[in-house]
Amino acid sequence: MSKARLILAGDVGGTKTHLALFGAEGGSFRRLGDELFRTHDFERLEDVVRAFVGRHGEAQAMCFGVPGPVIEGVSHATNVPWKIDERALEAAFGVGRVRLVNDLEATAYGMLYLRGSGELLELQHGVAAAKGANIAVIAAGTGLGEAALVPDDRGGYRALASEGGHSDFAPRGREQMELLEFLVGEFDHVSFERVLSGPGLVNIYRFLRHTMTDPEPEWLARELEGADPAAAISGAALARRDSRCVRALDLFVAIYGAEAANLALKTLALGGVYVGGGIAPKIAPALNAGGFMRAFCDKGRLSGVLGRIPCRVALDETAALRGAAHIGAALL
Repeated sequence: MSKARLILAGDVGGTKTHLALFGAEGGSFRRLGDELFRTHDFERLEDVVRAFVGRHGEAQAMCFGVPGPVIEGVSHATNVPWKIDERALEAAFGVGRVRLVNDLEATAYGMLYLRGSGELLELQHGVAAAKGANIAVIAAGTGLGEAALVPDDRGGYRALASEGGHSDFAPRGREQMELLEFLVGEFDHVSFERVLSGPGLVNIYRFLRHTMTDPEPEWLARELEGADPAAAISGAALARRDSRCVRALDLFVAIYGAEAANLALKTLALGGVYVGGGIAPKIAPALNAGGFMRAFCDKGRLSGVLGRIPCRVALDETAALRGAAHIGAALL
């Protein structure tokens, strides 16, 4: 395969950075190698790329999805302690084709290539929309990302990145209002990301530990002191081992459904809503239990519109990598 058709794609996150080398031939892509890195083990993205290239080989184009806005080729990441600059990457690796995009822009493009039950879980079949209808993408992980896909003049889609995850958390009902009041005491601004993310699930649990009187089990307290307390909470909830964890995940899912519907209304996403990110595949049974869609469709006069919108969970956590690879291929 020609070297000129090799693309290095990256999904940069606050917890981990995933890099992959793709070979593009015609309209097909083949993953030639990939590797996960702990983001905080490195001082710069250049160091991660250098380690990857040393083991997997060089590419002629690079594209990285980053968690934050990209302004004039420079990433302003919100959960990553790096300055990432297209020109610095080009100089470091002698590659004239480097592109940084918002991570949800890469994820949104990746959704277009997911197929079948192994990669998608259908929450609501909805009504097939006319070709070219807008699509919404929401993804909770270390942070909360939101994007839209809108039709372009070539019969495809263009991804529109946003920082909607940092918009104001809008509580629904007394319990969520009390959650907001609890978080206002800690944060100067309570965004949806403060409740819809890994740290957000921990925030919800802490709120319930404050309001629910039953004692915290010793085994759970030990797990919460580990490296991933959000995984401990969701795991205990899915196994029905702790009532507080069950309630925390139920609240998380309901808020997730409501915000997914907010995004669908703002973008008039009659083409569907995709739920991506690292958390969704891990809590798929909870998302599919009904609470997500009840909150999604509970929009008063627009409930009927929401009931028509297809809603799917992306089970493939590498959607952002696949999207970045397609963006990188367009640079060649």
